[in-house]
Amino acid sequence: MSKKQRIISLAVWLCLILVSLAGVLLTEDSERAETIRETMRDAVLHDSNKISLFGIAEVNPALISAFTVTGILLIIALAIRLFVIPKFKYVPGKFQLLLERLVGFFDGLGTSNSPHRNGFLNVYIFGAGVYIFFGTIFELFGLQAVTSHGIPISLPAPLSDINAAIALGCLSYLVIMSGGIASNGIRGVGKTLKDFSLPISMSFRLFGALLSGLLVTELVYYYSGLSFVLPVVVAILFTLLHALIQTYVLTMLTSLFYGEVSEVHKTKNKKTKTEIKA
Repeated sequence: MSKKQRIISLAVWLCLILVSLAGVLLTEDSERAETIRETMRDAVLHDSNKISLFGIAEVNPALISAFTVTGILLIIALAIRLFVIPKFKYVPGKFQLLLERLVGFFDGLGTSNSPHRNGFLNVYIFGAGVYIFFGTIFELFGLQAVTSHGIPISLPAPLSDINAAIALGCLSYLVIMSGGIASNGIRGVGKTLKDFSLPISMSFRLFGALLSGLLVTELVYYYSGLSFVLPVVVAILFTLLHALIQTYVLTMLTSLFYGEVSEVHKTKNKKTKTEIKA
């Protein structure tokens, strides 16, 4: 890059910074229908801004997000199975290589942490990991919905609702228990129940991480003076980091504990006659 190009690029960046700073200083906070406390409370409990589900009941926006993400993932999976997988080649293309790397990552994660009965485990952590990742970045698209009170809102990440996080944590715990039962019978149940706090820790770890990003984003968007450039950086940074970290953490913990409870412990055999003679 020549000296002239560097000066031009520096001038462009300075102009953008000055325009953003001017927007922050000149913008006055408009009156809000809700206080910051009410906004934060509703982001956690979803007790006021609810959405009508086909006129049957009023539900949390996260439930609509969960249905939307699940439907999109199922359609994409069906399309890949019908139109992409039959055309796989010996020398993979870019999309085929991406799919193979993705499947190989979760397959290797499950196999390395659980050498015994890892077939179902690999499938589960792949599904859970994909759902956590795409469910987390779903809020970046800013899909709009209208509450039962006529207020437009952006649909949040499905797992930002405590109910969804608890459901996924308990489901992972049941998968871990199933591995113990399949390998060790009743003893597998006892080994799993020893870690009774596992579903609680998994659920609240997932919920707390995603909620923290949501609250920071809500705080930034609440004040008009902060709504220049900063929300883009904050939203993308927090969302992508939480999507990657929480996907890895939950799948790693599930495969690790599954491997512990599914490990077959051989009973000690009685002494053989040769050992007795010796």
